[in-house]
Amino acid sequence: MDLPKYEHPPETKCPLKYADIVTIDLSEYDRPGGKERLAQKFKQEMLTEKGFFYITNIGLSQEEIDLQFAIAKAFFELPEEERLRHRAPLEDGSYNGYRPLGALSLFPGMKDTLEFYSIFKFIPQSERSHPDLIKQYSMEIERFSRFMHENVSFKLLRILATMLELPEDQFVDGNRYEDECDSSIRYMLYHARSQEENKTFDDIYFRGHTDKGTMTFLFQQPIAALQVKRANDAEWEYLRIPAGSVAVNIADTLQFLTNGYLKSGIHRVIAPPKDQMHLDRLGLLYFVRPTDKLRWKALDSPFLQKEGCGKTTTENDKDVSGLDWWRAGVKARKGANYISSAASTT
Repeated sequence: MDLPKYEHPPETKCPLKYADIVTIDLSEYDRPGGKERLAQKFKQEMLTEKGFFYITNIGLSQEEIDLQFAIAKAFFELPEEERLRHRAPLEDGSYNGYRPLGALSLFPGMKDTLEFYSIFKFIPQSERSHPDLIKQYSMEIERFSRFMHENVSFKLLRILATMLELPEDQFVDGNRYEDECDSSIRYMLYHARSQEENKTFDDIYFRGHTDKGTMTFLFQQPIAALQVKRANDAEWEYLRIPAGSVAVNIADTLQFLTNGYLKSGIHRVIAPPKDQMHLDRLGLLYFVRPTDKLRWKALDSPFLQKEGCGKTTTENDKDVSGLDWWRAGVKARKGANYISSAASTT
């Protein structure tokens, strides 16, 4: 099946307050001294305050990115019965597969309007059944997955390690593609709600939270609904993700490993502005999550000590892997609230 070219919706014309965050040109990385210059830029631009930044020139064409959006759109157009055949084992702490519409309650008795499909890494430990659509484009999806993980995320992890005066592969070694973890591509769809429904939900589509993994990549998103805020600032600001840019947010793993120096980005999803409220919001994301090789122990370095984030205690260290920590967190935070697949079809 040949998919039609994906057309992104127009951006909002409503005046909004957008977050001012740093942009990192990844093409600089491969130039002599580029990694070190980018590490210095991170220091100067106060990456630690907001937990979000942009990257450009990642090495994928707009056509390659838009193909993933086209696959995502086609997936959500499959019959619900077909999507549910590939439901993820959510109660076991895994998102590998389909997370149905209305699987969580945002408020008592009020189901969310979100559904998504996660495709874990292309390694034996993550194999599962997929719809024919996903099988047909498996080569393109795998290339996208490996490139985002082994090229883009590894460059950023090495830049961060350099900035923190840690061994270059300190973070890479706990996030390698071939090791077992729940890193994934995610196709995500927020369904539009009426103005009356939005009032009932206090305009919330997904409450404020941080991501539990290592880092998250968010691709072009014209529909204004994602908001971020500084850890020490109560004001929410919109995050604009234009064509050619990818938004990156630091997640909980890096915050823990660096004793709080790197801040996990706080974000939420709210109702879009009036000129976009009627639109479904299709999203493309890539999640990097810790593997079974990462030990859950905070790090130390001369830089962290100088910044007041040196390791002073081992009381928060655990004799578990990053993978075990991640899956336990998914089960503890969300497992009890999942609605059965049978209930979600109504």
